[in-house]
Amino acid sequence: MDGDDRRTPLLGGEGGSTRPPSLRRRDSARSLRSTFLSRLPDKVRGGGGDPECPAADVDLTRAKGLSQGEKEYYEKQLATLKTFEEVEALCMPGEFESDAELVLELEDKEQKQSESAMKISNYANIILLVFKVYATIKTGSMAIAASTLDSLLDFLAGGILYFTHLSMKSVNIYKYPIGKLRVQPVGIIVFAAIMATLGFQVLIQAIEQLVENKAGEKMTSEQLIWLYSIMLSATVVKLALYIYCRSSGNSIVRAYAKASLDLFGRTVNCLVELMISFAALKFSCICAIQDHYFDVVTNVVGLVAAVLGDKFFWWIDPVGAVLLAVYTIVNWSGTVYENAVTLVGQCASPEMLQKLTYLAMKHDPRVRRVDTVRAYSFGALYFVEVDIELSEDMRLGEAHSIGESLQDKIEKLPEVERAFVHVDFESTHKPEHRVRSRLPSTEP
Repeated sequence: MDGDDRRTPLLGGEGGSTRPPSLRRRDSARSLRSTFLSRLPDKVRGGGGDPECPAADVDLTRAKGLSQGEKEYYEKQLATLKTFEEVEALCMPGEFESDAELVLELEDKEQKQSESAMKISNYANIILLVFKVYATIKTGSMAIAASTLDSLLDFLAGGILYFTHLSMKSVNIYKYPIGKLRVQPVGIIVFAAIMATLGFQVLIQAIEQLVENKAGEKMTSEQLIWLYSIMLSATVVKLALYIYCRSSGNSIVRAYAKASLDLFGRTVNCLVELMISFAALKFSCICAIQDHYFDVVTNVVGLVAAVLGDKFFWWIDPVGAVLLAVYTIVNWSGTVYENAVTLVGQCASPEMLQKLTYLAMKHDPRVRRVDTVRAYSFGALYFVEVDIELSEDMRLGEAHSIGESLQDKIEKLPEVERAFVHVDFESTHKPEHRVRSRLPSTEP
């Protein structure tokens, strides 16, 4: 590309016009979608290719002859078009503020629902923890002890996350100018490290019991009755909380309700199959309530291991404790990594960058170029930097209004915490910021 082409506005009209035509009229998301659907091959048209229906309504499962890779490709394209439609709705005059008010109303409703779920979960955990401690004392089972430790740590985790949630709501803008949203991932990292360490301690004790190769005392009928009553009651309560979270419309609450109950059914029938399935589970602790599904599983595993260890082979009990401890260590170590990554400035996904670029393009017809779009994690949400090119002759007030309104729109996106829009009159310069590769010297 020669120098003249580089200086020609990307969105400019023909004949070197300094004011390009409106992108909203010329290249709307609906027209892009219509063009995309009109060019679909015949084998895809069975999925429903009506250009007038929303992108989300196209069902590719009815398409015949699609490979898995092709299906994923078309699903990704339709998802991108749907994102463009959402961004375009954000750009429509007259609808922007009303949409924002609706979003705020929904966020307030979800926040209240999340707080209610937290309180119910914590109250239930307190009661169940007391009974499980009693069951551990009565039976002396290592597997029950591991399950009880998990419940204790879950309760403490819920408390920590609840107090960090309250801390984030009360912000002193002079002491914390950009808020305290990073308190939660930091709290999660600290607690996850503690939980993994305690899980390692349980692992050591269970291995010591296996090395000693000494069977414990058999449980009496009274101990078995206490064991069944407490552990089954705890499982039923946790299952009820799981169903409550799963039926919630709040995505934060639903994140703790795992999608499949098949694993729960298999735990009753086959301990070995359950243990193998543990490796496939992922425990997420980015929200403020308990993972009740995991508690259901650990309760069942602890109960099954304790009963089988008492009735058949004594070593099943410490082996169950070992597996639960390993699972705890692995998953909480993963939690540490997942939350640490969000604090080191990892780049946003290509889909997110696409969304931001499209929003910047559609923002105003006076935008000559979108020079740079950056988004990187700084906690749970993204920081966004956008550089746009405007006419060199534009008045300062007009340029400021364009940049500020774009910044406001970007910050309305639920994934974004803060946006910075830089306005320039050309795009051939070097990057304005340098990336440090080392910390500055602290020596005088």
